[in-house]
Amino acid sequence: MKSLIKNTFVLTDLMKTGDHPRVERFFNLCTLPNESITYTGEYYTLNAMDLSKYDRLYAVIDHRLNNKDLYNSTEYWEEFSRRIKILKQKDFQFIIAQPWESEENLQKIQYHKPFLRDTKYCTWSGGVNWFWFLMYEKHKDKKYNFDHSNKKYDFLYLNKQSRTHRKQLFDALQKQSLLDNSLISFLDPPYSIKLNQAYELPWVNTSNYPRYGSDQDIHEPQFNDCAFNLVSETNDNNHDVFITEKLWKPIIAQQIFVVHGNLGYLKKLREMGFRTFDSVFDESYDLEQNPNKRIEKIVSLCQHLRTVDKSKIYQETADIRQHNYDLFFNKGALSNSINDEFFKPLFETY
Repeated sequence: MKSLIKNTFVLTDLMKTGDHPRVERFFNLCTLPNESITYTGEYYTLNAMDLSKYDRLYAVIDHRLNNKDLYNSTEYWEEFSRRIKILKQKDFQFIIAQPWESEENLQKIQYHKPFLRDTKYCTWSGGVNWFWFLMYEKHKDKKYNFDHSNKKYDFLYLNKQSRTHRKQLFDALQKQSLLDNSLISFLDPPYSIKLNQAYELPWVNTSNYPRYGSDQDIHEPQFNDCAFNLVSETNDNNHDVFITEKLWKPIIAQQIFVVHGNLGYLKKLREMGFRTFDSVFDESYDLEQNPNKRIEKIVSLCQHLRTVDKSKIYQETADIRQHNYDLFFNKGALSNSINDEFFKPLFETY
């Protein structure tokens, strides 16, 4: 009798330019019944393997922005094309992987496209659980001292790379003087605002502030002293919910959050089992299709939140915040999300 188990083989880094051990740990979270996944990050070992015993064959093409200098190399693309041709003959499918980016951003990055003509491939962007996975790995064994009993500031509002929607909300909040009692940053000109060193990560030197590298770290004073986290997400489009470390940090810190992001961002969170604060304050901004009106609603909400009793609202939301924290650190819940959002759609293509 033929086995009911589907056997999948994954070459986790076609050109050995990425972080294949991390990709493999992500694939390890697949818990779909009757599915078995085998993988390697070593292209040159494939000839020694019996690939005929697998039902599906995938090759992951790391396509991170950090490797952009490689993409100017003729030699790189010659070897890339050679490997693609060989693997196509073996019936591999290809996954263009840049899970650190949103689908919108990934579509703007098309270095590979001329070299994959007549080739079956899909793209792997960050979606809603890549950063959940990253932050789970990074923080699951750490102990923090969060204390929400004494709020000195209204908002923790951190901006890094300048984006149009971020500038629009920042300017609208400034115009209404809503950030006068907040901890804020906006690294790019014309703002060039950095946190006071007392609230910055101890190992970050504000005279040479890194754009990347410390995004996923957590420093308790930021969260302890600010009542609300104004999450400034990567995109504000209406078609691509992208959840990054910017949201997972306040969930880990059990801090109340407002999100400036994609249409239906909070709705998606609730579908994933998390709870938001719609029972406590107005979250109608989440379903506002016009991005400009979405900003207006967020500004209006921020005006309201500045007036509330901070101690009382933290008491009222204790169950919500604890639920989100517990769900975030539930490995089974993370696996289920990855199954639903990544593996099921991927396997259905075969």
